[in-house]
Amino acid sequence: MNNITRKTFLKQSLGIGTALYFIPGMSIPGFSNTGKMNSSALMEKMIKANDEHVQALLTKGESANRHGGRSNGYNFAKFSAAYCCKESKFYEDKNLIKALEETADKLIASQRPDGTINAGNLESPPDTGFIMKPLCSGVYILSQKEDKELNTVKVKIKEFIQDAGEALVVGGIHTPNHRWVVCQVLAMIHRLYPDQRYIDRIDDWLDEGIYMDEDGHYPERSMNYSDVENSAFLTLGRILDRPFLYEAPRKSLEMTYYYMEPNGDLVTTDSRRQDQYSHRSIVVQYLHYRHLAILDQDGKFANIVKMIESFPGFEELIIEEELYSFMDNVLLQEDLPTIEPVPSNFEKLFKTSSLARIRREDTTATIFGGVDWPLIIASGRSVSPNFFSFRKGKAILWYMRMSANFFSMGHFRSEGLVKEGNKYILHKKLEVPYYQPLPKEERNKEGYYAHTPSKNDRFWSKMAFDKRPVSNVKTLDTTVIIEENDGKVGVNFDVGGLEGVTVTIELCFDQNGQLKGVEKVGNSDNYFLSNGKGSFENEGDKITFGPGVKMHERIRNLDGEKYSVHFGSLRTEGNHVYLTGITPFTHTLTFE
Repeated sequence: MNNITRKTFLKQSLGIGTALYFIPGMSIPGFSNTGKMNSSALMEKMIKANDEHVQALLTKGESANRHGGRSNGYNFAKFSAAYCCKESKFYEDKNLIKALEETADKLIASQRPDGTINAGNLESPPDTGFIMKPLCSGVYILSQKEDKELNTVKVKIKEFIQDAGEALVVGGIHTPNHRWVVCQVLAMIHRLYPDQRYIDRIDDWLDEGIYMDEDGHYPERSMNYSDVENSAFLTLGRILDRPFLYEAPRKSLEMTYYYMEPNGDLVTTDSRRQDQYSHRSIVVQYLHYRHLAILDQDGKFANIVKMIESFPGFEELIIEEELYSFMDNVLLQEDLPTIEPVPSNFEKLFKTSSLARIRREDTTATIFGGVDWPLIIASGRSVSPNFFSFRKGKAILWYMRMSANFFSMGHFRSEGLVKEGNKYILHKKLEVPYYQPLPKEERNKEGYYAHTPSKNDRFWSKMAFDKRPVSNVKTLDTTVIIEENDGKVGVNFDVGGLEGVTVTIELCFDQNGQLKGVEKVGNSDNYFLSNGKGSFENEGDKITFGPGVKMHERIRNLDGEKYSVHFGSLRTEGNHVYLTGITPFTHTLTFE
């Protein structure tokens, strides 16, 4: 395990050595034609897209906002970029001075007495930091331009930023990445209005250490928040001239490539945050890969940069959003190094989160057994029951789950992932007891006992369960063995213990595509694979799976009592195919 030291923000800019500065009014240098598209064409597209958004903001007002309650910070940055970029049609356009002043006024009006802004959590220093990050980039761009007509807006925004800085110098945080959001913005404020207190506060947070495990995960194991942290540490390293802070982003981004699907989607199954059930694209890490590719002359990262430029979302997330980041950090404008090959055929086990990734060109498989035990349903803990996923091009099995009707314990979740030869082994043994009378010395006439959890933590009651002997212990012993061979995957199920338990295997395929060989359940997106083979096809790519089995029709209430007692469900959108069995149950399901 490693400890390092880093920092954060959600989507945009980066940085490098403080010797590099954007000179307002000059032509922006073109990119190397080693990129996916011609570099000057890339900049042209970014300038045009920024101009289009600025035009929309000027004509449509707040209805053109893209970032919800954080929009004023982004809008200020985009106005600044347009005003200072010589190739922009809004270069030195006086209408933008008015727009900048009005945006500053909106920010000032939204500021709380303690310097924070309510945009997310109330009076939150880190949430304020997320607004300040693009804002500080915009102010930095303006600060490099000598233009007396900007003086009024510069004075207004300085007071606002320094008041926010007071909140960040003393304010607290909630989550690991929040520390680095605050540090990142304090460094950006210090670059504008130097104050040793900002540096002291940054050092106070950094002194806690930057945790990164041996595989390259930050503590939250989140593809959403690793973007935040990579951005932060790159910015801190650049502005404060502390190159050791690049170490964590390097390792994080090296790992992230192996989490990438061929279309740029990132595997999030092992996350400890809300993205463990959602989808994330590597496109949001584009600036980070580009930064380090150029800084380190890293041909592999340059190759990933080129890939990202062809992925869905690049236009919306980079072309339309990031001109100001390129103007803040001019390293991003330099040529990419010559690309070097990256693997498209690999098998990699991430031991720290018990996740395996297998890729054979456009066919991929993900195996997961690393939830946090004991199972507690809360943000900050890994609880996903998605233990297997499979893709062949655009044909996507988002996940496989399994649930047994065993005392409402819910989905199968493994106690880790073991690799033996070519096999990946998932296992969990559940034990559910019945309870005996309390020992006489623990009894009282009032019948008042401690409110405690049952032995398996399924429910609570005023029964003093921790004091009671147990008997009639029932077990459910589940083993799943997954074996891959040249893109073909076999999944073997062995569920034993208590006899007569119904078992349900759930396959969730993408909404886009067509199932064949399955039986539709009424007017729904549920299907049974009773026998034989099924297939799922999308745009010419096909997954074949089977054989099927159907011993019962229980396909509802699969989540378990921890969810159902609060009327919650883990079911997601998609085409759901079910296979069912009864213990003792063994079955092998093949995907190809």
